[in-house]
Amino acid sequence: MDTTVWTVQRILDWTQSYFAKAGIESARLDTEVLLAHALKRDRIFLYTHYDRPISSQERAEFRSMVKRRASREPVAYILGVKEFYGRPFGVTKDTLIPRPETEHLIDGIIRWCKEYRASVDSDSPLRIADIGTGTGCIGITLAAELEDVRISAVDISEKALEVASANALNLGVQEKIRFVHGDLLDTAMGEQFHIIVSNPPYVEELERDNLSADVVQFEPETALFAGRDGMDIIRRLIPEAAEHLISRGLFAMEFGSSQRELVESCIDEMWVDSRVERDLQGHPRALFATRS
Repeated sequence: MDTTVWTVQRILDWTQSYFAKAGIESARLDTEVLLAHALKRDRIFLYTHYDRPISSQERAEFRSMVKRRASREPVAYILGVKEFYGRPFGVTKDTLIPRPETEHLIDGIIRWCKEYRASVDSDSPLRIADIGTGTGCIGITLAAELEDVRISAVDISEKALEVASANALNLGVQEKIRFVHGDLLDTAMGEQFHIIVSNPPYVEELERDNLSADVVQFEPETALFAGRDGMDIIRRLIPEAAEHLISRGLFAMEFGSSQRELVESCIDEMWVDSRVERDLQGHPRALFATRS
């Protein structure tokens, strides 16, 4: 009969070692996040109760999650939630998992809105289009952070729109957002926006074999890949955005760290004041351009 007492410390150490042997780089962090979830506590609790015994029911729930993570399923899908800009967003395998890099778009848009409001004599709502909304993390965050905005959140995936709609409801901004099933801006039909923002698919098809199993085996392919050089969607999106922005309106877009020259080659006389900003790792990551 096994009389081993599984305490918080023992199970943390064992699982971290198990994950490390499975090739998971964030072994300790993932272990702590999953155990805290199984115990329905925060991670600080683990450090202040390291000698607390784990019940058989808690171990069973934790074991199930460990098995899924060992198969390289991302923690966000296991928990069904991912934090973005300080808010929890529900995620499913129909949506891309929000990344910290994308928060850079939010910062840039908030700065632009403050400058724009200061330069115009109007208090009418700003119209924003979030193209390829996925979980809705960009559009919903902007709705929460900014006053007097009306957001159109567009996605080609109806299942992703269901997730985004639920997130908007959970975060209390559903009245500011309409969800639109469509391909890029094909449903806008003459509508003009102050801001168009997008985190489009931009991974090169040739990079498929270099991606981690966490990404390529679990995240939706249509939200990741965009042709041989990853530019298939971007080449369509930039001119469409130019057609649907007001004069001096803002276009903000995330792209791959190796795509700066390709992206800049798409910026023609329709745009002014275009600039590329780097992410926290120093990689070119976000394009901000003003409609001429």
